[in-house]
Amino acid sequence: MGLTFMKSFSSSWKPKGAISGSFYVHRHKPDFCQLYLISAGKLVHQRWEGEDGIMEDDQGVTVAKLKEKSIFKGWLGKMFNDNISLERNSSSTPPSPANSDSPNLHCQWEHYAEEIEAYFQELLISCKEDDNFEDHGMGSPVKPEVPEDAITTMNPAEKIEALKRKIEEAHQTIQLKKKESKENMERHSKAEWAITLCNERLEDIEARAKEEVTNRVALQKDLEAEKDKLYEMSRDNEESRSKLKLLLQLQSELSNKLQISNLAKVHAEARLEKAVITRGEMVREIEELRRQRDVLQRRIEFCREKDTIEMVNRLTEVSCGFQEYTEDEIRLATDNFAECLRLKSGGEWTNVYRGRINHATTVAFKMLKSPNGLSQDDFRWKMRFLSQVRHPHIVAIVGFCSELRCIAFEFMHSGSLRDILHSPHKKSRRCNWPLRWHNRIRIAHDVASGLGFLHSAKHAPMIHGCLTPSNILLDHNLVAKISNFGLEGLESHDSKDVHVDIQAFGAILVQLLTGRNSSGLLEQVMTMDRMGLVEVLDQMAGRWPLDLAEEIAGIALTCLSVDPASAAGFDIGPIIDKLKHLRRRADEIVARGGNEAAIGMGTDRNKLKGVPNMFICPLLQEVMKNPHVAADGVSYELEAIEDWLWTGHDTSPATNSKLKHKFLTPNHTLRAFIQDWQSKRSAAGHL
Repeated sequence: MGLTFMKSFSSSWKPKGAISGSFYVHRHKPDFCQLYLISAGKLVHQRWEGEDGIMEDDQGVTVAKLKEKSIFKGWLGKMFNDNISLERNSSSTPPSPANSDSPNLHCQWEHYAEEIEAYFQELLISCKEDDNFEDHGMGSPVKPEVPEDAITTMNPAEKIEALKRKIEEAHQTIQLKKKESKENMERHSKAEWAITLCNERLEDIEARAKEEVTNRVALQKDLEAEKDKLYEMSRDNEESRSKLKLLLQLQSELSNKLQISNLAKVHAEARLEKAVITRGEMVREIEELRRQRDVLQRRIEFCREKDTIEMVNRLTEVSCGFQEYTEDEIRLATDNFAECLRLKSGGEWTNVYRGRINHATTVAFKMLKSPNGLSQDDFRWKMRFLSQVRHPHIVAIVGFCSELRCIAFEFMHSGSLRDILHSPHKKSRRCNWPLRWHNRIRIAHDVASGLGFLHSAKHAPMIHGCLTPSNILLDHNLVAKISNFGLEGLESHDSKDVHVDIQAFGAILVQLLTGRNSSGLLEQVMTMDRMGLVEVLDQMAGRWPLDLAEEIAGIALTCLSVDPASAAGFDIGPIIDKLKHLRRRADEIVARGGNEAAIGMGTDRNKLKGVPNMFICPLLQEVMKNPHVAADGVSYELEAIEDWLWTGHDTSPATNSKLKHKFLTPNHTLRAFIQDWQSKRSAAGHL
């Protein structure tokens, strides 16, 4: 019994399915080749010689010989199972229009597989029955044919009976063949249905296989892309590892540096703590030094006042024995009016000489060139009258010479206020330092005090009439005194003439503020505001406290505004009180160190910068040229210490202790050191 599969092949198909491919290969293969079917790496069907169960197509070509009944069943089930697995694999891919209804197809193909399985079972049973029939000789129920020799010996009835049996057998054979033909037709129809179904399934499988190949190509591309990405990631990973290694090294270095920094920080904090402690100690020392400075400042002021009072007392004592000097005594005191002793020349009262009376006291001799209509008796009477005028801020007259018309005044070591304010370098010939702002306030108060004393005379005010910076002299402590008063005559003055001195005092205040003596300066000061005042302040005086400068400017404007009509009732006392208050405030500012303040005599520190202290004279605050040692063991400039001693001082300028004697000893060793230092400094300056 054979089973024929009817299938048409397309020559354009390249991928072959499991069944159609096998049929096509088996049909066109050479006779000496054998066909093996392999699915999923396993042998599904082989051809063995001498086996029963042959499968043939409609042309009678052997397709396969079945070794056993379950071979075709397993082959068919394998194909459908592989297809189902293919569907499952393809279902893992994204859905496409071709397989969008894959669940329904899957159920349908399972149903078809069951029907084909049932059909195959029928074929197997039919084949088995045919085999059994052939094996047992159970063919058609036709009796053995009667030999021809027997027929000839039969009678007609037997012949008819035999013929009837043959006809019946032929009829049975025809019926059997019809039945077999009908069954074959049914089998053929079912075979065509199975082949058609398998072809459809094959086409579906091939389509899915193509799709699977396409998907595999896409997956291969994706795999290559992922491999490239993986390679890039691996390379990035290596770079990251390299960077991480560098970062770890950098972290280690930074950690070491951080440890070093922390250690340095600890040391710095320790040094800072020590510095804070040192600063606290220095602050305490500074406070102590300030306290000591305040004490010394008060002592200096006290000593200055004491020196002034003692000077006045000594001059008063001298005036009690006021004497008239002879011409020979004057010439002896001035070394016959030597040019080296001339202090000032020109004008009627400007020939001034320095001299020593009795080789002890230094005085200033002013020569009167013209007698001014005064006889010797009148001149002598006038000098005796002026010698009675005694005040700490008025230059005292200690004697005169009627023959030479010469007046002896107390010697003022620092010269005139004009020499200090209006010299090219703001220094006088004997004052080698600029006049600071606090000293200018004190000078203003001194001049106001002396002027107030003159204006408060009992009988009538004494008018100076020529109060200028040239007539204001300063001693070695910068104490200001008024000079040259009463030398123009002793005529009585009206109280209205006081305005002349008041206005002159206002002009002096302006010059103390600005350091200038221009004709339009007074009008400019009277019209300027606060900022304008700051612009015209003398920079050589240091940093003026602006509030003090404004108050002094206000006092100056008040004095300049006095007119003769209102001068009779004008009192200079309030001005003196204001200046005294300003002087006290200035001393407090200097004591606090808030502004530039000169120590001692206000030396020019820039000039003495780098100069050894032992080379500087404590009195002049400049490098000594002829150093001499006094009784206190300190070296001074000879001229300065002589002036100090000849003015009646018996105390040390440096220690303020009482001197045991007034002998001076040349200090040749110090002088040699000074000259050697100056020569080396000059050589270094040329280089």
